[in-house]
Amino acid sequence: MIHVTSLLAILLMAAATYATRTLGYAALSNRELSPRTRVVLDAAPGCVLISVIAPAFVSSRPADLVALAITLAAAIRLPMMATVAIAIVSAACLRLALG
Repeated sequence: MIHVTSLLAILLMAAATYATRTLGYAALSNRELSPRTRVVLDAAPGCVLISVIAPAFVSSRPADLVALAITLAAAIRLPMMATVAIAIVSAACLRLALG
């Protein structure tokens, strides 16, 4: 069963990711954006996701380290939503299996 704090953290991360995308476009909606600016705005949610995942790199829990490796492999080949889903499921399953 997922803890309330874990669910709250997931929901807040999703809100932060969504907010970075929508607020950037809303703030600049009346301006003509260069291709470079559009690339930066498209990359912002990924940056938020990386800042959330980064602490797992220093984890001493085997389940987290294996889930991190699975997530990195998925990120190389799959779109972001699929990678996030795989990360959540693999972390949950591995934490249950390995503790």
